[in-house]
Amino acid sequence: MSTSSATRLRREEDVQKAYDIQVQAGLEGGARFTAVGLGLTIVAHYTWPAFRRQGRPFKAFLLSMFCVAGVVFGAERALIAHEAQRRLEENHMRRLARLDLTKQGIVPTETEIAKWREFNER
Repeated sequence: MSTSSATRLRREEDVQKAYDIQVQAGLEGGARFTAVGLGLTIVAHYTWPAFRRQGRPFKAFLLSMFCVAGVVFGAERALIAHEAQRRLEENHMRRLARLDLTKQGIVPTETEIAKWREFNER
């Protein structure tokens, strides 16, 4: 397997993992925000006469906005955390590669780092 195809495969796996993380976090965030929105809607319905006079479509719209906000914020928060973790892992790997290649007397170029990574992943 060539270096470019190994890199491409690794990136595709990273993209799929990030997508799975986003989907899971979006579902959890959506459920959490929907529960909060439902609770607030019930409390507002029984304590605020002006809200009680609003129709079901308006209340459903507010509840769906809570759900959408939960999906978006949950997925985004998880993706940012995942990207930060991947960046730390990548920086650590590159630091090790540069150190090892320098010890061997090789200039740590991008090509050499990619070769080092492929050799060490086996």
